[in-house]
Amino acid sequence: MKRTVFFADSHAKKNVTVFDTTLRDGEQTPGISFTLEEKLAIAEQLSKIGVHAIEAGFPASSETERQSVRAIVGLGLSSQVCGLARSLTSDVDACIDCDVDMVHVFIPTSDVQREYTIRKTREQVLETVNEIITYARDHVDLCMFSPMDATRTDWNYLIQVCRTAVDAGATIVNVPDTVGVITPAAMKRLIERIRSEVNCPIDVHCHNDFGLAVANTLAAVEAGASQVQVTVNGLGERAGNADLAQTVMALTSIYGIDTGIRTTGLVETSRLVSRYSGISIPPTQPIVGENAFAHESGIHSHGVITRSDTFEPGIMTPEMVGHRRRLKLGKHAGRHAVRQMLTEVHIEPTDAQLDEIIQRVKAISGKGKRVTDADLYEIAESVMHLVPDEKALELQDVAIMTGNHVIPTASVRALVDGKEHIFSSVGSGPVDAAVKAILGIMPAPIQLKEFNIEAISGGTDAIGHVTIAVEDEKGRVFDATSASDDIILASVEAVVNAINLVCRMHKHDRNQED
Repeated sequence: MKRTVFFADSHAKKNVTVFDTTLRDGEQTPGISFTLEEKLAIAEQLSKIGVHAIEAGFPASSETERQSVRAIVGLGLSSQVCGLARSLTSDVDACIDCDVDMVHVFIPTSDVQREYTIRKTREQVLETVNEIITYARDHVDLCMFSPMDATRTDWNYLIQVCRTAVDAGATIVNVPDTVGVITPAAMKRLIERIRSEVNCPIDVHCHNDFGLAVANTLAAVEAGASQVQVTVNGLGERAGNADLAQTVMALTSIYGIDTGIRTTGLVETSRLVSRYSGISIPPTQPIVGENAFAHESGIHSHGVITRSDTFEPGIMTPEMVGHRRRLKLGKHAGRHAVRQMLTEVHIEPTDAQLDEIIQRVKAISGKGKRVTDADLYEIAESVMHLVPDEKALELQDVAIMTGNHVIPTASVRALVDGKEHIFSSVGSGPVDAAVKAILGIMPAPIQLKEFNIEAISGGTDAIGHVTIAVEDEKGRVFDATSASDDIILASVEAVVNAINLVCRMHKHDRNQED
């Protein structure tokens, strides 16, 4: 079958490399400061998924930054490690001292930045570019040059600056849309012109001030750019940068371009950086968000159950990015989705019973409440007058010790398949310790995927509503809730409810095998 083309004629190359700047520009996101251990873990993960070059940091900014860049170099990654430098020999020396593979030199070139930040004339900038690139190339084999604020620079002058850098030895020219103001059409024309007048590979670095970072990056690739700069989850200054997962999957699935990225690791990478940055992934985030491959609407659910590409791109599947397809419950839920969710746990309602179950699900959702898997099974058992499955885990007791000079510690006593188990754990807080203790006696391995607490009443004695989602070793996700005026107990009960869902599924799996 002939493949439908989703993009216009272009000069796009068959292979495009990925330059990740999460550890440099991404860390400039207000409120983010990665520890050394976190930086090393992120760098290893980026290299693991095949990122071509990692901008490890800005060594001249501090001794701590220099040590972290040096440590990343010391990992011996398969990715090239790059250090950022202003157009100062001392900055370049700081990068060289870290033994990076590439030095990334930048200088403001737009009139507004040139006049008000470095106070140099156009001629002085050209002289500085020639001197600093020559100096860098005397010490390293790879030197990237960035005319900062390129998209607001006079294009004729921009070409002159880029030529000067290449003549001095720059091995790649980066075109930054520093304040995210260019449009895709204009970006395409700009890159086409630079490509025709400057004999050097072109890289592009786009900011997301108007939500155009990924679109502008793709336009640059259409025009012949051979490398793209991205960050995980689109982190970066102000509204951030072009997102790694979105850019890579658009290039891979829509354009058919080889980026060298192992795309099955994109969701894992996104979640890792989310955890370290403290910035959660919106459910509707493309590619990696919880709802990226989730379906609630009846017609959509019916479609994907029959054939997944009816209401998914088709050229991109959840498996390609390390994700899972999920059917969700809500006021738009349809018969096919609800029946399939029940069938998976071997609950087989009649048509009349199914109608009643769906009616109750929609009634709960219509009140603004989230309907979890646990809710669905309880509703089904009530409607069908079933004897509830015996719970694999029954909580007997939980004890918490915490304080301003005490490491939060939780001890849990519970019955697991009728046998008593006791487990203790420490955590960053009492809730964290309690949840870890519960997971420690879990009869089957699971991973906590989502944890949310919200107050549903006012005052210091507010009722806390906890919603969690867990994933079993087969990648199946189960969600459950609990509410209490004690958020620790609510959290523990929610985890216990989710664990029992997983155990229930495993029990039915074993029965099916038998």
